[in-house]
Amino acid sequence: MSKSIAQIRQEFEQAGEKEWDSLCENYEGDGRSGVKNLIERYRKKQEALAAERERLYAMRSFERRYDEYELICGIDEAGRGPLAGPVVVGAVILPRDCEILYLNDSKKLSAAKREALYDEIMDKASAVGVGMASPARIDEINILQATYEAMRDAVAKLGVEPGILLNDAVTIPGILVPQVPIVKGDAKSVSIAAASIIAKVTRDRLMVQYDEVLPGYGFAQNKGYGSKDHIEALKRLGPTPIHRQSFIGHFV
Repeated sequence: MSKSIAQIRQEFEQAGEKEWDSLCENYEGDGRSGVKNLIERYRKKQEALAAERERLYAMRSFERRYDEYELICGIDEAGRGPLAGPVVVGAVILPRDCEILYLNDSKKLSAAKREALYDEIMDKASAVGVGMASPARIDEINILQATYEAMRDAVAKLGVEPGILLNDAVTIPGILVPQVPIVKGDAKSVSIAAASIIAKVTRDRLMVQYDEVLPGYGFAQNKGYGSKDHIEALKRLGPTPIHRQSFIGHFV
């Protein structure tokens, strides 16, 4: 007696990716439309995964170019532009054979996908460092210098010394490690993309916490950026301790 479509579906769902081919071949001769649709769906999944792996291969071009270095570290920041909150920097070293599907520039990902990738990066990375510069520090030395300071802090917190840094567009002063600035690097390097996700998720989580203790500004939604509602609240309620005084002069 042949298996029901529900049983075959369960078989596919419980199988690993490497078993999909044999399952598709096994049920290729089944004429039922439900089974045909199931096979077609898993063939499309295979095609999509193959395309994703090709995309990731292209995003490893800089890592391959500098593969004489054992520890390649990606660097990226989140929060240079907001009116409130810190600037946060991620530094990430990934193992050479590490595969993290759908890794990309954090701005191109949904919040849910970033959260899932954050956990996977933290689980698979050889080392992760996070640096921050407070709003007060940003006001004191300016956003660019504060970002550089947070970048140096992130590298220092890796716990290991990287052989080379792949940075999103900048060269960090005060660091002796060789550096490669890559314009739009978070979309061109898996290491920088991973760093961008660590920085973005860390900062977003922090702004959600700030929203609980500093209600009325919508920090959980706007993450400190100058949205219409945020600016209106700033004019109505005045600045908080996490607002950057050097950024809000036009609004208060």
